Amino acid sequence: WVERARRHQREPDRPVRRRGARPTIMFQMRRIKSLLAKQRKNGMAASWIAFLLISLVVYAAFSDGDFSFLLTYASLLRCFGMLLLVAKLRRSSSAAGVSAKSLHVYVVVFATRLCSILRHEGYLPYDRSGDWLYHCIEGASLVATCACCFMVHFTYNQTYEESTDTFGALPPLPSNLGALLIIVPCGLAAAVLHPSLNRDWFSDVVWTYSMYAECFAVLPQLFLFQKQASSSATVEPLIGHFVAALGFSRIVEMAFWMSSFTELSDRYGNRHVGFLVLATQVIHLIIMGDFFYFYLYSLKRGLPMQLPSYNSLV
Repeated sequence: WVERARRHQREPDRPVRRRGARPTIMFQMRRIKSLLAKQRKNGMAASWIAFLLISLVVYAAFSDGDFSFLLTYASLLRCFGMLLLVAKLRRSSSAAGVSAKSLHVYVVVFATRLCSILRHEGYLPYDRSGDWLYHCIEGASLVATCACCFMVHFTYNQTYEESTDTFGALPPLPSNLGALLIIVPCGLAAAVLHPSLNRDWFSDVVWTYSMYAECFAVLPQLFLFQKQASSSATVEPLIGHFVAALGFSRIVEMAFWMSSFTELSDRYGNRHVGFLVLATQVIHLIIMGDFFYFYLYSLKRGLPMQLPSYNSLV
């Protein structure tokens, strides 16, 4: 008894654990571990972890720490999204769940933006990433988008769900030309309302067009999601990542233009064009509001993304 008393004096006091109480830290650690295991199983987090690591390397190697690197980062997000779609098409050998009309608009978006930034420097990032990296990323995005179009229309054409990709099917416009419902109005708007940082009409117009068209380019894909929701509400993980990356890129870009949109004035010095460009970013976020909610909810739970079946646009 004396020896036990001595050992008890040497040992530190142990916290008294009440019956039924949970150790908070260990419980949370097990919960996080379980969540990560679910995400690995469903492929919901691995792609984003890889992207974040790559983006840190790009920032360290090619950026001067200037705020304008946000433009390059937004471009990197878009490229990441398109590469995810390429991976989806190659891995599944199927074009199911992919909107060709969204891809058509994005081809025009990347092509017109390159027409501007390859000729002039008015809309480029100010840091080193604007010397050549930004151009390369936009070029890679264009190539990846064209590759997706080729696989949807030729390689895996038998699996393309044309019956659900019906955005813009308004008489007399044929269903397969639904992308023109975005391409034409945005082109007309850009020709009338555009900034003049490049001091070149064509270069300024095509850059502005890329901004306007990108705002609505995701609409056909969201419309397809809604058409599919009546039969299958589950979105394939890589397609969900693809759409989310395009949406997040606009959030990053909006963060930059919120502090710089006053520089986007027309040739008369009016700044209403800058407000319009900023408004396109906000409109894009409103369009994707429901999608972001369900996407982030699925990430939190580590489950495949589920879309509601109610009758709305998204």
